[in-house]
Amino acid sequence: MSCEDVNNFIRWLLKALLLTSSSTVKRLNSLLLGALGNRGVRKSNLSVTAETSEVDTNAANDDGHDDQPFTPWAVSVTSGHTLLRSPQHNKGLAFTEKERDAHYLRGLLPPAVLTQELQEKRTLNILRQYDVPLHRYIAMMDLQESNEKLFYKLLIDNVEELLPIVYTPVVGEACQKYSSIFRRPQGLYISLKDKGKILEVLKNWPEQNIQVIVVTDGERILGLGDLGCQGMGIPVGKLSLYTALGGVRPSVCLPVTIDVGTKNEALLNDEFYIGLKQKRATGEEYDELLHEFMTAVKKNYGDKVLIQFEDFANHNAFHLLTKYRTSHLVFNDDIQGTACVVLGGLLSALKLIGGTLSDHTFLFLGAGEAGTGIAELISLEISKKTKLTVEESRKKIWLVDSKGLIVSSRKDTLQHFKQPWAHEHEPVKGLLEAVKAIKPTILIGTSGVGKQFTKEVIEAMSAINAKPLIMALSNPTSQSECTAEEAYTWSNGCAIFASGSPFDPVIYEGKEFVPGQANNAYIFPGFGLGLIMCGAIHVHDEFLLAAAEALASQVTEEDYAKGIIYPRFKNIRKISAVIAAKVASRAYEFGLASHLPRPSDLVKFAEGCMYSTRYHNYR
Repeated sequence: MSCEDVNNFIRWLLKALLLTSSSTVKRLNSLLLGALGNRGVRKSNLSVTAETSEVDTNAANDDGHDDQPFTPWAVSVTSGHTLLRSPQHNKGLAFTEKERDAHYLRGLLPPAVLTQELQEKRTLNILRQYDVPLHRYIAMMDLQESNEKLFYKLLIDNVEELLPIVYTPVVGEACQKYSSIFRRPQGLYISLKDKGKILEVLKNWPEQNIQVIVVTDGERILGLGDLGCQGMGIPVGKLSLYTALGGVRPSVCLPVTIDVGTKNEALLNDEFYIGLKQKRATGEEYDELLHEFMTAVKKNYGDKVLIQFEDFANHNAFHLLTKYRTSHLVFNDDIQGTACVVLGGLLSALKLIGGTLSDHTFLFLGAGEAGTGIAELISLEISKKTKLTVEESRKKIWLVDSKGLIVSSRKDTLQHFKQPWAHEHEPVKGLLEAVKAIKPTILIGTSGVGKQFTKEVIEAMSAINAKPLIMALSNPTSQSECTAEEAYTWSNGCAIFASGSPFDPVIYEGKEFVPGQANNAYIFPGFGLGLIMCGAIHVHDEFLLAAAEALASQVTEEDYAKGIIYPRFKNIRKISAVIAAKVASRAYEFGLASHLPRPSDLVKFAEGCMYSTRYHNYR
């Protein structure tokens, strides 16, 4: 039988298999490739796709009957051209001479052969030529979609420079302009149109061994409000950090945006908006769609898949976390992740400001999911380290919302998550008045509103404390309660400062002050890795305390000498391994780990689980 006979027979066979399942096609593809290789048929001529049951016979559909429906047959066998367009396998100019011959790449690439290190240097040089941060973001996303391993190597090796590009603050601008810069889908979009079919939608994703899902409904993106479907930039960015910082393989990560409409009139009137053009669904319609999603995820991926909620509005964030925390492996980064990273900073800051956590008085500006989440974790840590109950520990923590200090006389009108923080005190209207009345040693901003820590507020904190701890945590940079320069200048160089978004070092009266960044990226990658590697089935509050304590343990004496309360990001994979080990250890202690036996050295085990950015050698 000639090669042409083999080709004709296979084309006939594939047409007969148009309704065959994708899994069957994947197995058939493997068999066909082997058979074709044995027959001497060039593999660039024919193949079955892994995504569909259709075939491509080149011009087979081009029969002139444009008005007739036809099946969009896909592809020919994997060729050099296809390999270059597979981000998981593409090496670009790093393909060796031998690989170029073996995989039909000869002529499809320029003749130069570069090392991965030289590719990285070249790409970084290109990125630095962009003056506009958003252009760097777009370039990084293009790289992720073309050469996955080079993208992650570049990000890991240059994390302090590139983290603000792929994450906050630039990701905020990217989300605001997502419809304009949209090139290709990077995650899974589930909308109200998919109600009753979400399980089918999940099965459309090419990877089935999913271990981490980051999901948003786009209602509260950073401090930027309702961005609807454009919020996809957040799950994509977070999962990039799961891989780069925590070593979780990208193939097991799934970004999801649940589109239930938007309240943003500008988006509804934007002809280029990529989401549903309808008012945001609420109530029963919303709850039913989310419940179908949660049920489908567990059915399709099992009960050990981690579901991380991102940037849901306060009422939904607390509701979803409470509803599913006992039935699913769920984690809310805005509530729990932020709480972990702030508690870690507070624990390390004690070496600079003195005393124990229970010796201090905390005042929060902002009583949403971040503020109350941090406050609750602080109270749990105080209770754990003292003989105080959680309720007694809460009395050391005060919150200010848009109506003033949260006090007991307001309790009947407060949302449920604010009520535990309503203490006995006379009403106080503004932040400055609250600082003077409460006399806090630590001031924490989670308001999402910029410029709230005024000169008068910082000066009042400095009059009360020799070393006031100021944490301006709202993102992005434009929404920070104050800048690093303002904190150091207005406190006459006395403040210990940390922020949510990055600030450059400040020179004040000849001395350099290096601000810390209370970045959730310290926590969630390592936290997620720890849950995955031990096979955790639920998230216990003790896991959060373990992560915060592990983070604080990584701050060095050299850091403290510069007034820094967070470790350097250049060591982030080591930090993530330590956090993962502590979280896994606590899971084993509480009987919530399913991967047995327990590894003897959890830190080494975590490091061994991490994704490698080194290129594979192809046969």
